[in-house]
Amino acid sequence: MPSDVLTIGFVPIARTTFDIPLAEGMTDQVRAALTGAGMTLVGGETLVTDLDAIEDTILHLAAEPLDALLVFQASFADSTMIMRLVEALAAPLIMWAVPEERTGGRLRLNSFCGVNLAAHGLARAGYTYDTIVALPDDAAALEQVQTVARAGRVCRRLAEARIGRVGDHPAGFDTCRVNPSALKSIFGLDVVTIALDTVFDGARAAEQQAVATVVDQLSDQIDGLADVDQPALQGTVGAYLTLRHLAEDKQLDGFAVRCWPEFFTNLGCAACGSSSMLNNELIPASCEADVNGTITQLILQWISGEPAFGSDVVAFDTAEDLVVFWHCGKAPLAMADPTVRPRATIHSNRQLPLLMEFPLKPGRVTVARLSEATGEYRLVIGSADVIQAPISFTGTSGVLRFDRPADDVQDIILSEGLEHHLALTYGNHLSSLIALAKMLNLPILHL
Repeated sequence: MPSDVLTIGFVPIARTTFDIPLAEGMTDQVRAALTGAGMTLVGGETLVTDLDAIEDTILHLAAEPLDALLVFQASFADSTMIMRLVEALAAPLIMWAVPEERTGGRLRLNSFCGVNLAAHGLARAGYTYDTIVALPDDAAALEQVQTVARAGRVCRRLAEARIGRVGDHPAGFDTCRVNPSALKSIFGLDVVTIALDTVFDGARAAEQQAVATVVDQLSDQIDGLADVDQPALQGTVGAYLTLRHLAEDKQLDGFAVRCWPEFFTNLGCAACGSSSMLNNELIPASCEADVNGTITQLILQWISGEPAFGSDVVAFDTAEDLVVFWHCGKAPLAMADPTVRPRATIHSNRQLPLLMEFPLKPGRVTVARLSEATGEYRLVIGSADVIQAPISFTGTSGVLRFDRPADDVQDIILSEGLEHHLALTYGNHLSSLIALAKMLNLPILHL
């Protein structure tokens, strides 16, 4: 897993006719605040005051994978340096101005006016940006930098992402249709087609010692493995090993797998357990060949640094404001309620293993979906609390209380014709999702 440390391109700009010692002091304070918050800064050792120096800065910054570009307006400067930076560098831009004390004397920095000039030029040219007007030690300002940088990292990683689509989506599941060319155009990612038989052949040929090792490791985490059909269990584990090998061999970030009926009818096992194990290892695997669902899981795990769970929404208790998220048995084990021991089980309809069974742990979660319900991409987002509750249905499930009434959530899903899969990860990450949608020019729909 990549480092959680955010990398910021830092460019302090100024004009030499203003108070340079004060500008340098402010710059030092901002640098110290950013590094103190755990961010890695590239560049910015000295003030940049002209276009020649900007060209040198661009060469330096272009060699680094930047999560964000922070231009610190240490004093007034016109818009030319910032415009040149955004023309040359793809990282999301944050401009930081400092407020100035009214002393009745000289306007020593005039920082805000410089950001104002740049904002006008950027807006007229169609660039997106974020702004901060705050002193160097402002906690909200530092959090804003981190929020934008997290979203910027997701943008950068999406442009390099590869999703393995194993088989086609089932008939009647238009929610899982995929448009590879649009995904490439908007996000830069690639969809790699993989035949179901490739996975089935690999599962059947899986090295028995490797299968046994995985089963032994699972036995330490879940109960009941010895009680399920053993050849079917080996099929699920073999599929997991095959998919994990394909991820390494083809440099895939996640999978969208046609899990039924062929896993049951051709391989004689359930795909759910293999997806659970992959999800737990931050290789998101959605079912029903739902590529957009897998992309949503990737976005959530890249923002949170934790696994994501792609789920059906199956029940509403509007009187208690509760919504049930459920899937057959593919939630990552990291999400299990620690008071309940997970167990191995069988698919309720097909009567074959391996499925994981447990309720989700209580805690704050962020819910999302890259939706194409209107024919155009939108980012659906919401926040909720998972409450501690018994298993709602066999498999993996969680009982959520959204920040808005459950009947509102139900109405939005149905009136907007949203996809039947939503994804969640633990933590409150709405601000980064909003920043990401802004960078990708995606409309937002709030649940």
